[in-house]
Amino acid sequence: MPVQLLKIGKGKSETPLPRHLQKEDLKHLQEGFDHTNKYFQGIVVLSYPLTKLGDGTDFFKVVLQGLDNLCSRTNSINILIHGKMAEDCAKVIRHGDTFVVAGFKLAKSPTAGLDGRHGCHLELSEEAGSAIYIYAKPRTTAASETASLSVAPKYVYTPLNHLKDGTVVNLYGVVKFFKPPYVSKGTDYCSVVTLVDPSNVKLTCTLFNGNLDSLPKIYKVGDIVRFHRIKIREYNGQMQGITGAGFASLTFDGTVGAPVVPRSSSKVYTFMDEEQKTIEELRVWAASNLSISGPAAKLSGVRPMLFFDLTCQLVGKAKVDGSSFLLKVWDGTKCPYPTWKVPVEARDLEGEKVVLHQLRNLTVDILVYDNHVQLAKSLKIGSFLRIYSIHTKQASAVDEDVSHIEFHLHGGTCYGRGIGVLPESNLDVKELKAFLESVDLADSQNMESMSSVELDSTFNNVTDLESHLQRCQQLPVTVLTDHQDLNNTELKTILNSTAPQQYRIRAKLRTYKPQKLYQSIKLYCSKCNSLQEVPDGDDFDFILQGSAVTAPNPELHNTSWYDSVMWTTQDQKQRKIAIHFVKHDEMLQQPEDTLLMIEGGTLKEVWKLTKRFKCVIPVRSTEDDLELLDPSAPFLLQGNIKYYGCKQCSTPKPIKSLSSIAAEQRPSWEPTEIAQVLGIVPLQYVFIMKFTLVDATGALNVYLFDYFPQLGFVCKHSGPICYSIKYVTTENSQNHQTLDNRLQNPLWTSPILTENFFQIPASEILTNNFLQQKMQMTMNTLCPPGRKLDDLPWLECFIKSYNVRDAMKHQVYYQIFDTTVAEDVV
Repeated sequence: MPVQLLKIGKGKSETPLPRHLQKEDLKHLQEGFDHTNKYFQGIVVLSYPLTKLGDGTDFFKVVLQGLDNLCSRTNSINILIHGKMAEDCAKVIRHGDTFVVAGFKLAKSPTAGLDGRHGCHLELSEEAGSAIYIYAKPRTTAASETASLSVAPKYVYTPLNHLKDGTVVNLYGVVKFFKPPYVSKGTDYCSVVTLVDPSNVKLTCTLFNGNLDSLPKIYKVGDIVRFHRIKIREYNGQMQGITGAGFASLTFDGTVGAPVVPRSSSKVYTFMDEEQKTIEELRVWAASNLSISGPAAKLSGVRPMLFFDLTCQLVGKAKVDGSSFLLKVWDGTKCPYPTWKVPVEARDLEGEKVVLHQLRNLTVDILVYDNHVQLAKSLKIGSFLRIYSIHTKQASAVDEDVSHIEFHLHGGTCYGRGIGVLPESNLDVKELKAFLESVDLADSQNMESMSSVELDSTFNNVTDLESHLQRCQQLPVTVLTDHQDLNNTELKTILNSTAPQQYRIRAKLRTYKPQKLYQSIKLYCSKCNSLQEVPDGDDFDFILQGSAVTAPNPELHNTSWYDSVMWTTQDQKQRKIAIHFVKHDEMLQQPEDTLLMIEGGTLKEVWKLTKRFKCVIPVRSTEDDLELLDPSAPFLLQGNIKYYGCKQCSTPKPIKSLSSIAAEQRPSWEPTEIAQVLGIVPLQYVFIMKFTLVDATGALNVYLFDYFPQLGFVCKHSGPICYSIKYVTTENSQNHQTLDNRLQNPLWTSPILTENFFQIPASEILTNNFLQQKMQMTMNTLCPPGRKLDDLPWLECFIKSYNVRDAMKHQVYYQIFDTTVAEDVV
């Protein structure tokens, strides 16, 4: 507890202070000094009445006299206590008590000139992680005092199966999954941790803090954490933990038999000897109940198409481009495959050149992308790292028999991707250091490069690199699907020609937008030519919560074409949920052939239903019929795909219109048919991107408007007609921006759809990690990070030019068509 009343027996305290705390003299309590893990001890000579500040916070002031001079007034200091600590202290403190404070904030005292005391005062609060230890004189303690203060500092820890919504608790747990800290959308760092304990209940915690060091120092699955003052809330039927005021954590190695050494997120903490028993018990439980052995963690054990964690030492680093960064690492073992060395200029590579040369046959190059770049830049050469979820990819050069392996840390945090810096006190680091010191570098230097593809431009292999890349880049990485009779046209000629025309080009992709590929997926209406962002899942959840307020209408249950069931949830909210199963020939169908409608369900409940039934439609009751939810919500869910309708063009009809499909001999329940009978104009998922293509004569911005025909969705405007596509920004917005305002301004104006450029369904990529990785790898092939312009692969494309005129200006734009990525690219 933050305030602890300690017994004194035989002239000394029966409970010692935490061993990490060191005593600080009054003369050293000065601004500019580091008081971390320090405590000040004095005698209470004066205390003021407990009061409340203007914001309602409790405030208590105490004056302590230094022990080295009990007579001098200048040897006393003001202690200012805020919050619950103030209330607790006021209950038990007495004149003459020995008072110990730790975790304090030192600030200049505005009253020093008036009261003659120390020039600084100490501020304490529970939120700041402060602690107060009171060595009280022998006295009778009132029952009310013992209720708030324990004789020994002892916290109450809540098992995960006893957590309740809206509470603030202390808990222990074993790490089952975690995401290393990363920069959130705001200014804070974020970490996600999933915990389990012997109750076999899982708790996912989302932790935010502006200070990276204040987040739990978790290094691997199986670590044990202790969280103090974590907020618990219920979301989608599951308990979640979030950080709040006063949150603090300790992390321990989860290995059975390892030393119990806490890794703290705060300057001051309490860890009692009896808590070691808790750690040991959790270690034993985890060892027999959790699979905590991670993927292969040695370079000697990697293979292509593997995702693994690597503990290693950083020996070099370099910037490659704006979205990728190079890390040169080693772990003392040798990769069994030839490895690709990322080409960077020697002057850009940080690290000891002698060491880099000595380890050239043992280091591997890891390219890190996007959100990991900022942390990678800050890493110190020589530091020990654990890099999570590295992807190994096998690549081969044209006309070469030898393939090589590449190492990538992709953007995002899926599967716990990230980089952790390990302290030298870490057991894994100690083992790695001992192993690295035993490596015979002479043997590695004598190894021939037969087992390594030396593409390292940093060691004067520029000629070899250029010849290798020239062989690699002879064949284009895209394929033409039509118009083979056209000859190639230089970009300069295209720029100087009038529109509209069609061209065949051979160029290189210098850059593309958006760099974050998920941002390229939009919703397109072929009727009004508008584009919309794909709604966030939280928006749908909010709509579902709002609709659940209205209870289902029992009079609409069990009609001639559907059967209904309704029940009330057993939680505090006691929601009423109704599910309506559409029948065929007055009989219910197999789940894989069934369309159902749900009222009052949560997002989690809806997704569960989509995994078993063919189609799910969220609805709500009116007096006369069921109806669709808000126009912003999907009108249909099928598998992992949410189908949306255009708000402007749709005229929703009552749900009973679906009875016409149910009456068919073989209802297909296809999205297009459902949309038609419900008066919905469906939106298509499409990819929207801008490519900057270059050749020897110039550069040209071209646009890709790519869609994947699916489930009967057909674009009506796939021909060469040109017209404006409006970009719908908000539901009520009158400012229909052009799409390219989203791609940082040129004007987007083409309807020409390119079928199957990526050969990936845009509708599935947002929910399919494999397809996301495939698209990222495709773009890395079309526009490889870290390559010079001459080393980029060739693209063969068809493009169309078209005119856009308005009252103010006339411009010519270009768009890719009848082009697809080669099948062997990824």
